[in-house]
Amino acid sequence: MEHPLPQLKYKRILLKLSGEALMGNSDYGISPEVVYYIAKEIYDVYQAGVELAIVIGGGNIYRGLNAQKTGIDRTTGDYMGMLATAINSLALQDQLEKLGLFTRVMSAITISAVAEPYIRRRAIRHLEKGRLVIFAAGTGNPFFTTDTAASLRALEINADVIIKATKVEGIFDKDPKVDPTAVKFDKITYQDVLNKSLKVMDATAIALCMENRLPILVYNMTTTGYLMRLVQGENIGTLVSHCDSKKS
Repeated sequence: MEHPLPQLKYKRILLKLSGEALMGNSDYGISPEVVYYIAKEIYDVYQAGVELAIVIGGGNIYRGLNAQKTGIDRTTGDYMGMLATAINSLALQDQLEKLGLFTRVMSAITISAVAEPYIRRRAIRHLEKGRLVIFAAGTGNPFFTTDTAASLRALEINADVIIKATKVEGIFDKDPKVDPTAVKFDKITYQDVLNKSLKVMDATAIALCMENRLPILVYNMTTTGYLMRLVQGENIGTLVSHCDSKKS
């Protein structure tokens, strides 16, 4: 007898992964074990019927913001960072396809040998056909982060929510890795995130979500099964929306 699919609160999501998340315990590069773990979490959610788009940063390979420290022009550094996101996107695509999923990497800059150009209607069509879409190269413009790219792409594909993967349980009033008295928010408004300068996503990304009332869920990606429980509507992590702030 077939098991019924779980009830889903979110049918189409944009998952935002940092490049640093792919490093595991290393100082640099891509950990095959971590990529497999992330791919398996995504696989389980896909099998439940969720339409998934993904944006990955490139900080495990190169960060444009660090370019000027090494004498590289900021614009050039940002383009180098975009290429780093493409490397990460291909690594995740490879692992997802080994699990049997159909994926497409769509790039905001032209890399025709390895990725499709980003076209909004084509991206939506891929999702409707059951393919996972990985958006590479940010927005294709320097001076914009992959956080902003995640917000922009989520709005363009009419996602129900942005889910941001981190290594802590959600959003805290202080850095929980530094201060053990840090208190987690169950819910918080976009404006409070901006006013308190909480390092969730950059200000441009938060403002874009606020203007368009796109909710953001921040959760701990290192806990197995959390992503599935989130799309089913469990109160895990922190919800950023127009609701009143509430500490747990």
